Amino acid sequence: MNHKEIKELIELLVEKDVAEFEMERGDVKLHIKRGGHHAPQVVQVAAPAPVVIPSPSLGSVAPQVTKAATEPPAALQDEDANLHIVKSPIVGTFYESASPGAPPFVAVGDTVREGQPLCIIEAMKLMNEIEADASGEIVKQYVNNGSPVEYGMPLFGIRKA
Repeated sequence: MNHKEIKELIELLVEKDVAEFEMERGDVKLHIKRGGHHAPQVVQVAAPAPVVIPSPSLGSVAPQVTKAATEPPAALQDEDANLHIVKSPIVGTFYESASPGAPPFVAVGDTVREGQPLCIIEAMKLMNEIEADASGEIVKQYVNNGSPVEYGMPLFGIRKA
């Protein structure tokens, strides 16, 4: 399962008010549990190694969020209001290329299409390819190579075509 499929599943479970869900497909195991009012929520996907994805969209649960994560980043200014912002779907480390020394997937000024790889976010030793969710021109990159990223943090600004 990719991150988009997991997000859609979470939204369906919230909509149907499902408290706990477990699924196994081959070597992938997915367990989603909505806790009490104060419990932080995680989605655990176990392929060869587990991936933990913070999920603030699970019902009325109040996720634990630091002050820095709730404030808009200084990099997001008024001129960014017309841009489509690609945000990090997970917590991890941002990499702009597939390997050290390799050219970046994209650079400011490049035209991208929906589904095209933009970067990699490493989370728990798993490399997660982040794809463009809109077509257009990359006009901003908000994160430096090798920097840590939080869930929902802006990665790229795209001027839609």
